[in-house]
Amino acid sequence: MGFKCGIVGLPNVGKSTLFNALTQTAAAQAANYPFCTIEPNVGEVAVPDPRLEILSKAAKSAQIVPTRISFVDIAGLVRGASKGEGLGNQFLGNIREVDAIVHVLRCFEDGDITHVEGKIDPVADADTVDTELMLADLDSLEKRIVPLEKKAKNGDKEAIALAAIMNKALVLLREGKPARLAKIEPDEQSAFEQLGLITSKPVLYVANVDEASAATGNAFSARVQEKAKAEGAECVVFSARIESEIAVLPPEERADFLEAVGLPEAGLDRMIRAGYALLGLITYFTVGPKETRAWTIVKGTKAPKAAGVIHTDFEKGFIRAETTAYDDYVAAGGEAGAKEAGKMRLEGKDYVVKDGDILMFRFAN
Repeated sequence: MGFKCGIVGLPNVGKSTLFNALTQTAAAQAANYPFCTIEPNVGEVAVPDPRLEILSKAAKSAQIVPTRISFVDIAGLVRGASKGEGLGNQFLGNIREVDAIVHVLRCFEDGDITHVEGKIDPVADADTVDTELMLADLDSLEKRIVPLEKKAKNGDKEAIALAAIMNKALVLLREGKPARLAKIEPDEQSAFEQLGLITSKPVLYVANVDEASAATGNAFSARVQEKAKAEGAECVVFSARIESEIAVLPPEERADFLEAVGLPEAGLDRMIRAGYALLGLITYFTVGPKETRAWTIVKGTKAPKAAGVIHTDFEKGFIRAETTAYDDYVAAGGEAGAKEAGKMRLEGKDYVVKDGDILMFRFAN
């Protein structure tokens, strides 16, 4: 089960520097000119979770295996991308393939790094990107709605239902608002997702500040935070330059470096967790002497489907799941203690897995 966050933004805002720090590689070229990233680079990163270390110690596990999430570094967008300007068509095609958008905004002054719009204004930059994405969605829907409405007039029930969903998005897009603000009913969600609208994807704004503002933010990032709050979106503030320095340090030196620059934790850790939450994901664990492993599922997943993340046979032959809440497992000092305290319970096919559950699946071969 793969989940991808696409890193987008105007050229020279720090996307590739961020990607390099995320993946701790130089796979994406960070250069001072537009379109230095032409093919989308994909990097998988571990989702930081302090619970893994605690569980591993309790179970005396030989190794720890974290859950992972993918980040895609996508070529910089410019004004007119929806009409094919720059690498517009390629950009739009790449972004349609991701599950969520990480929108990097430049919140720093630097005369040595050019800005494609000639000025530093992160909110205006966000509006430029948002406008291009909305125009692309609007063009896509307006081409599809005409023949669909003809079918609807002839009494085609499927066409009637789909046209109603499309029109919910069209009303917003024509008002200059993203499709994700549409009020979609639960029974409409699947059809809505199949429309493939870019602006229906959840968004995380990343305010890329200068090194001196990494701990506190600045006036630019404050405006981004206001924008995110008004939209009900998330915002993370950090310095991509600092994060790129942290990424190449040995693990034992990172804590001292963070303390020296006044940061309680790496900004990338916050961003990775925010991206994970943005996709509505949660973690459950399998714990034993061999390994403590984290598994990714969508919030609301039932036990059989969660078992299927490990192996399809686990889902097909699911009988029940031995389940212990994280806090109960830790308080009892591990599996044996949890069982003795009556904290381990057996859950069936209708059980909705909770974040932090420690699970052992019973299944028929």
